[in-house]
Amino acid sequence: MKKNEIEDTGLSSKFQTRTQRLIGRDGSFNVKKTGIGRFESFNLYHYLINISWTRFFILALLFYIVINLAFTVFYVIAGPEHLGIEKNLGSLHSFMNSFFFSAQTLTTVGFGRVNPQNAWTNIIATLEAGIGLMVFAVATGLLYGRFSRPATNMMFSRSAIFAKWGDNQRAFQFRVANAFTTEMMDAEIQVIASWLEPGEDGNEIRKFYALKLEYAKIVFFPTVWTVNHVIDENSPLFGKTLDDMIKDEAEFLILFKAYDDTFTQTVHARFSYRHDELVWGAKFKRVILIDEKGKSFVSLDKMSELEKVEI
Repeated sequence: MKKNEIEDTGLSSKFQTRTQRLIGRDGSFNVKKTGIGRFESFNLYHYLINISWTRFFILALLFYIVINLAFTVFYVIAGPEHLGIEKNLGSLHSFMNSFFFSAQTLTTVGFGRVNPQNAWTNIIATLEAGIGLMVFAVATGLLYGRFSRPATNMMFSRSAIFAKWGDNQRAFQFRVANAFTTEMMDAEIQVIASWLEPGEDGNEIRKFYALKLEYAKIVFFPTVWTVNHVIDENSPLFGKTLDDMIKDEAEFLILFKAYDDTFTQTVHARFSYRHDELVWGAKFKRVILIDEKGKSFVSLDKMSELEKVEI
């Protein structure tokens, strides 16, 4: 039996615990880097590009408020009367008008009703206007970076299955689909099976094996792709049962890539199935339907539905 063992995955064969996952359901690697300072490993641009839109806008709003509050304090210290704000209306009125003037200066709006009237307030307003130009230039770059960054919304079936194949064979299968309306082509998938095996020193080490797929590449990808690995005599899965995979902490690592016509570049996605996400003896239900006019419909909400079969 020929096993296509892979030794250059970039993942360590030293397995420290029997509960961790190599790749999370969100595609991130289960690796935490230590030994360096927090600021050495932190990149503000990468952080702001990769966080969710909700968190990005909340942080942008907080930064906008904080920087305006800081300059408001400077204007209040310099004297709100030097902005043409009446003092006899109370400190709150002066503070609020100073804040609104700061917002107008930062955004270079300048309505004109309130304006600096001495040297100190003019210096503060000049400094704020310069900072405002830089801040909005950076914000524009971040927004462009977030909008132009290639994004994928790949759907994988909740479970991978061991299905009947032919008369007396089995197959390892899962499904993948593009949830976006973008067009993809030249889609490729690589699947790596990984489990624990006894090492030479008696300790468990993690081995990685490439699975040969029935189709590792397809030209067009408009519907659902059922990825299929036939378990024959040359398969690393030959002779293995579900109990063996549970005992050996099996995990199937998936790398997907395709050319996205919208972004005009190659996009990637990662995923994995652990031993507790495998179903033995099942087949996927049909999700592609054709109406009387010949138009195809794909029910993505049903792509994970299974039927039990004997194998």
